Amino acid sequence: MTRAEQGPSTDRVSEPLRLGAKVRALRRRENLTQVQLASQLGISASYLNLIEANRRPLPSNLLIKLAQLFGLDVGAFATDDDGRMVADLTEAFADPVLEEYDLTSVDVRELAAASPEAARAVLGLYRAYQAARATADDLSSQLRDGEALPGPDGARTSHVPSEEVSDYVQRSSNHFPLLETAAEELAARAKLTSDDLNAGMVRYLERDLGVSVQIVHWEALPGVLRRYDPERKTLTLSELLPTRSRTFQLAHQIAIITLGDLLERHAIEGRFVSPEARVLAKVALANYFAGAVLMPYTAFHQAALAERYDIDVLGRRFRVGFEQVCHRLTTLRRPGAEGVPFHMIRLDVAGNISKRFSASGIRFARFSGVCPRWNVFSAFLTPGMIRIQVSRMPDGVAYFCIARTIQKDAGGYHAQQPVQSIGLGCQIEFARQLVYSDGVNLDSRDTLLPVGITCRLCERTHCEQRAVPSLKVPLHVDENLRGLSMYTMAER
Repeated sequence: MTRAEQGPSTDRVSEPLRLGAKVRALRRRENLTQVQLASQLGISASYLNLIEANRRPLPSNLLIKLAQLFGLDVGAFATDDDGRMVADLTEAFADPVLEEYDLTSVDVRELAAASPEAARAVLGLYRAYQAARATADDLSSQLRDGEALPGPDGARTSHVPSEEVSDYVQRSSNHFPLLETAAEELAARAKLTSDDLNAGMVRYLERDLGVSVQIVHWEALPGVLRRYDPERKTLTLSELLPTRSRTFQLAHQIAIITLGDLLERHAIEGRFVSPEARVLAKVALANYFAGAVLMPYTAFHQAALAERYDIDVLGRRFRVGFEQVCHRLTTLRRPGAEGVPFHMIRLDVAGNISKRFSASGIRFARFSGVCPRWNVFSAFLTPGMIRIQVSRMPDGVAYFCIARTIQKDAGGYHAQQPVQSIGLGCQIEFARQLVYSDGVNLDSRDTLLPVGITCRLCERTHCEQRAVPSLKVPLHVDENLRGLSMYTMAER
């Protein structure tokens, strides 16, 4: 028996690291047998089998070997994904349709730990149920209103492509090293400079790729901002796009034209259920590449540190918008050159989430409404102004968050886009690295605003903004007593 196989007693630090599912997933991704991987790690296949079955912990020396073997940061083995899965399962099981099963938090954690694939299947089934329920509601509404029913092509899919892509981005920590490298190679090959990005990419497209670029009157492309004709090799951009957006679209199209194999490899890795999700993932990855071209990793990371994450300054320096800077900040996960681990959320005034990512550890509601106390909602009251919030979640973790409204600059009176809100935040121990924390008393408990994930899972029964009763606290209704809301417990 090798030293690594001697068990937990040889490495006390590794005792809680039961990461069998992660090791098994990595091995299968590389198409290795247990015998092959065990040989590369210098252990027996039987011991590796015990690790993958979570019957033995993963010692730190093997953890380092695995990280080196697969070219990963050790942080990739962190259990945050497990915690996120537990949170998603908890939210799903909080649905009234599942109340009778009386599952405890221990049951949910055991499911996520023992069989993550089964847990994902449960979440997939729940999403399908939600989609089917929404479809039934729509059909019922149409029948009631006398509308024509949609044909077969109008039926909803049981898998939401955007959810599949969001899950893949989250599993990848929103960091794609190969796309970062491709962006750096493009900058070198096309001799791009920060002062000449737009013209430089136009020259590259025309000279190296044989693609002509033209800017056309908006009426020539009604409702379209970018169109590429692969047969004529013509890229057409609408005049409604401002220069910074034209530059982004140029980089995006370069990715679509030149990085097809790489984008396809990522799409395969994502194991998407629906074909729409595969295409949407490629679009998202091409956008990632475009962001890396406009905001090169090293230069952007250094500027973020030097300017203490001042979004407006970074936006002007790299000639990009508020949302693009926020999104790029969430991608700074390069080993040895990490930025603050941020979370980001984008939603509309109705609370519909259209973009989300969390490296801070904060949990987002997946199947129900967002807590109305988050500053992403109060930002709508002061358009264009940054709102600051120091909050504490029900699990006791404190966060420092900023939020601001944005509006897509597509141009034209009739092309005005709806206002959305962007939220960016981190755990409070990182707050002093942000310029926005200046003058904020981060050490005072009075500064912390209690917020939650969603009303259904929040135990705070005295919240004046509670919209539905908490699943975790029995509902007591007193007809002679009225609290701040119907489901808020009044002080007696």
